[in-house]
Amino acid sequence: MREIDSADAYCRVLATRHYENFAVASRIVPASLRVHLMRFYAFCRTTDDLGDESGSPHAALERLASWRAQTEAFFSGAPPVHPVFIALRDTVERFGLDRSPFIDLIAANEQDQEIVTYRNWPQLHAYCMLSAAPVGRVVLRFFNASNARSEELSDDVCIGLQLANHAQDVSRDRAIGRSYLLQEDLERGGVPLAVRSLVDRARSLLASGEELERMVPGALRVQLALYRLGGLAICDAIRRLDYRTDVERPSVSKGKKMELVFRALVNAANR
Repeated sequence: MREIDSADAYCRVLATRHYENFAVASRIVPASLRVHLMRFYAFCRTTDDLGDESGSPHAALERLASWRAQTEAFFSGAPPVHPVFIALRDTVERFGLDRSPFIDLIAANEQDQEIVTYRNWPQLHAYCMLSAAPVGRVVLRFFNASNARSEELSDDVCIGLQLANHAQDVSRDRAIGRSYLLQEDLERGGVPLAVRSLVDRARSLLASGEELERMVPGALRVQLALYRLGGLAICDAIRRLDYRTDVERPSVSKGKKMELVFRALVNAANR
């Protein structure tokens, strides 16, 4: 087996074995692009795992520092050793990607080790610009749809999705000593108000997806519609729990996901 084939197989394992609300590279996306999405996802997943599964903040920071050094070396032209970078070499060259979004994602995970609460929206938004926005910007490059306006809208959608997930995962985050609920909201109205605040912001930001979907090619249009509708479905599930995601974690059923796929296809066809 060729080195690149083995590296891609490794990336596929990472792309399929982790929990996600919606597939990162669904069958809607052409196979020629799906492989690049899985390679990029493998980098994101590896980075998150180093931050979340290292056992302690100190160990996580050490491992993330090593990963940052490998990333910097890779973008400086050093021969890749890790399978994720072996797989990514072709993707980075083909789409002319630079190191910035990759380093930002590492920086977000480093920040997670040192900052476990956020006082206000500007602080949380700055974090989301490191942890969520880079993903959408890279995906736009894959579909040759990157410009100043599409990046701005993509930032909104990606941050909206992240806020929906933060609102959904209050109990999970609490178990690892973190909270993305705004401290000023908690002081004003406790968990329900703080969760609702994230949900309301998520809905507002996800609305940018409608304009973005009109600007991009068909396959990406469907995928973006699925993400937008999926994020809104998470928000609806949270609302049905009266925003008490500290007590129960909401989820989106398989039936609902199938319904969203149909709606995404219909919406994309009508744009």
